Amino acid sequence: MIHDFQQKKTNMNSRKLYSILLILFFCISKTNAQGVLTIEEAMRIALENNFEIKIAKNNSKISETNVTIGNAGMLPSLTASVTDNNSIQNSSQTRQDGTTTALDNAKNNNINYGVSLGWTVFDGMKMFARLDQLKELQKLGDSELKRTILIKIGQVNSAYFDLVQQQQQLSALDTTIVISTKRLELAQNRFSIGKASKLEVLNAQVDLNTDQVTLLRQKESYANAKILLNQYLARDPKIDFSVTDLVTVDNTLVLADLMDLAQKQNPALEAQIINKRIAELQLKQVKADRYPVVNLTSGYNFVETQSSLGFTSQTSSRGLNYGFNATLNIFDGFNQHRNEKVAKLEIENSQIAIEQQNLILNTQLSTAFQTYLTNLELINLEEDNEAIARQNMQITLDKFKIGTITTLDFRTAQLNYVNAKVRYSNAQYQAKLSEIALKELAGNITF
Repeated sequence: MIHDFQQKKTNMNSRKLYSILLILFFCISKTNAQGVLTIEEAMRIALENNFEIKIAKNNSKISETNVTIGNAGMLPSLTASVTDNNSIQNSSQTRQDGTTTALDNAKNNNINYGVSLGWTVFDGMKMFARLDQLKELQKLGDSELKRTILIKIGQVNSAYFDLVQQQQQLSALDTTIVISTKRLELAQNRFSIGKASKLEVLNAQVDLNTDQVTLLRQKESYANAKILLNQYLARDPKIDFSVTDLVTVDNTLVLADLMDLAQKQNPALEAQIINKRIAELQLKQVKADRYPVVNLTSGYNFVETQSSLGFTSQTSSRGLNYGFNATLNIFDGFNQHRNEKVAKLEIENSQIAIEQQNLILNTQLSTAFQTYLTNLELINLEEDNEAIARQNMQITLDKFKIGTITTLDFRTAQLNYVNAKVRYSNAQYQAKLSEIALKELAGNITF
């Protein structure tokens, strides 16, 4: 008898070992078939491929390219020109002594070519204000690039951890399928030996079918979430991959630190501050119109004229010309005063926009941080609920095997366990979303 018991135990251990090896083989095969995409790799791919980030990078390069002293108007302009005029005319001339000269189809030619140089050497310092404005516009382009990157990286993080929580929900539903299948087997066995009615078997089959439908819907949602993440990564939607099973939430965030970072790094606030500086430089350019504008001019020209009729049949000249001109606006219908007033109002508006953005930013940080704290508490609560539901499920399953509990109580315990796992997963995901939102507002998402 002891030998039979040991033999059964050995057979049982062998079956367990075989099952474990089979599961490991399946996991290894699945891992080889589709690589695990980490969040760091996903962010790297997004930075390289995302279309909106590429456009923002090009716009930033455009702003950088525009920062030149030539674009600010500090350099001279040099132009070359050629003018060739020809005519064929029937001409007649009457001199003072009364003699007349006439010629049909008289050909006349005038050619003028050369180079000219113009250089504005003083314009009330407008050119220097313009150069500083171009530099500020470059900073604005960089700020817009940073804002785009933060938004897209935030979307990638949200989509990635949505996949993680959906993957965890798939695991929970897989578990309930196993439990429902076991319940159906037990019901069938009890029915075969006359300890259960056919109704118990049918109820178990219906619940298993319901769980399979839920699992199928969850697989659909998981597949669509993969497609969405592939879109953010700007790659083929059909690319298959898996994600990690762990959601790590940073629970060390401090509101005061986030607000300090936001004042220094938030792209929206930074853009408003730059816009104020641009408005101030625009006022400088408007005020420059009160001063005279001095231009230096120079050139070297060649002129050659040929005429078939007249005292001179051919003339030519060449030489250097140079000089300067100065202009000063004395009265323009009070437009100068109006332009300065408008420019000052633009500065005032930009200051109001900074104050408004500060208020919006602090409000968003405060509300997001409160949500973040609530979600951290929910993680601990749902973790405890999940542990209790798992223990309750195990006790209920043991009782169901020996027939001391009803199928309704068993199903309730089963659903409570699945729902607890789903809520725990969702609590982790919502806390991660809160963390991402806070770091995005603070301009501090690590990538």
